[in-house]
Amino acid sequence: MPPIVIDLQRAEDSQDVVHRAVQALAEGQLVAFPTETVYGIAASGLCEAAVEKIQIAKSRGKQQPFTLAIKSADEALDYAPGMSQLGQRLARRCWPGPVTLVVSDSHPDSLVRQLPAKVQKAVAPEGSVGLRVPAHQAILDVLRFLPGPLALTSANLSGQPDALTAQEVVAALGDSVHMVLDDGRSRYGQPSSVVRVTERGFSMLRAGVVPEHALKRLSSYMVVFVCTGNTCRSPMAEVIFRQMVAERLGCKVNEVEDRGVVVMSAGISAMFGGRPAAEAVKVVAGMGLDLTPHESHPLSEQVVRHADLILTMTRSHRQAILSQWPDAADRTKLVSRDRSDIADPIGGPQDLYQRCAEQIRECLKPWVADLELDA
Repeated sequence: MPPIVIDLQRAEDSQDVVHRAVQALAEGQLVAFPTETVYGIAASGLCEAAVEKIQIAKSRGKQQPFTLAIKSADEALDYAPGMSQLGQRLARRCWPGPVTLVVSDSHPDSLVRQLPAKVQKAVAPEGSVGLRVPAHQAILDVLRFLPGPLALTSANLSGQPDALTAQEVVAALGDSVHMVLDDGRSRYGQPSSVVRVTERGFSMLRAGVVPEHALKRLSSYMVVFVCTGNTCRSPMAEVIFRQMVAERLGCKVNEVEDRGVVVMSAGISAMFGGRPAAEAVKVVAGMGLDLTPHESHPLSEQVVRHADLILTMTRSHRQAILSQWPDAADRTKLVSRDRSDIADPIGGPQDLYQRCAEQIRECLKPWVADLELDA
């Protein structure tokens, strides 16, 4: 039978489409999905027969592994419990998105070990597994209803051009696919970037949508300072910390980001574009630092998700963050390790700002010392 083709842009009930796709996968059928990169063909990762169908449909050798499409960056640790901090960082920042992370699956608690034997060979034949969270709502919705991952690969014959439309999927794979979800032409029209991640770094296995220089920035260690309005305490902490990191690395302040450390600040109740307090500008100028270019920014979900370390000025700032983003608890700390608050100097005299800056500097010393940096 020719495949069932469903036009997502004209479907009256998108949830019905999702349920039909879930049912097909659960029954061991192959479903072709649109993704942000190219069209992909998927099978339930719990079904050996379905995964074998993909290999037959694509005329593909068994030593070419399929990707595991999973629900979220958090779920990656279920399949790669030993994933490095760098791997976790890239997962938080790149997913959902056009990046496949290849990581070791050697940990004894890896859920890869609970997949059927032939599926394990298809997705992790050499001790590593490729994980991805595609950035397309259709496949994300389907994953949400499935008990396991999807074995995913491009919806084309091996060695042939990638399918960028549903029609190209049908032309390439015909009746070997049970269902094709049609959402027009793929957004990027090129495959995902495939990146091998280890404890020490990453290497590009396949060029794709995200170039290596962008991945280098995405792999940087990000520290975010948070206060209320982002006009005095957190901006002072930002520039002081950046200077201290530069001193430790033996580089210029404007070279810190190129050395793999991104430092920024934000406010719980900040507005966009607010100017720094004049007293704060004067205080840090006395330290040889320039705060005049600073513009305030409110703390956002993206910043919280991307940050490796969030340092708050007070306990109430930390609580405000955790009430909205509880998953950030292990990355959100007080600047002061004795759990004392950094008092807000706003509206006070110049010497109050001076004492505040000095207190911040003292509090930052152990944080700088603890950073794992390549000097």
